[in-house]
Amino acid sequence: MNLLPLEPDLSTRIEEHYDHEARLFLMLYSLHGNGKVDYVTGRLVQEYARNSYGNPVYQTEAFPLFYWWNHTMWNDPEQDGVNGNERVYRENVEFDISRYKPCAFNSQHC
Repeated sequence: MNLLPLEPDLSTRIEEHYDHEARLFLMLYSLHGNGKVDYVTGRLVQEYARNSYGNPVYQTEAFPLFYWWNHTMWNDPEQDGVNGNERVYRENVEFDISRYKPCAFNSQHC
């Protein structure tokens, strides 16, 4: 099994989604810069609000609870960043972006 690489630099982030059901803020990365999602993090959301312009604002945990990389989902219950104590949650799994369809709030996408 491969060791989970460190969380990618924000410059490789291509999308973000809020999973209302799981209260997770997901960041999708393309490590190879080809637009294909190949690394995902999921942080627990502590608070969710809208700013004065109607845009969503999320207060999240400092480090992710879940990571997806190389067809494996990892869990980090300590939420202390990638340091070797992450656990394999599920192997041979693809990240299904279609699960996260855009929602609307006051006619604006979330």
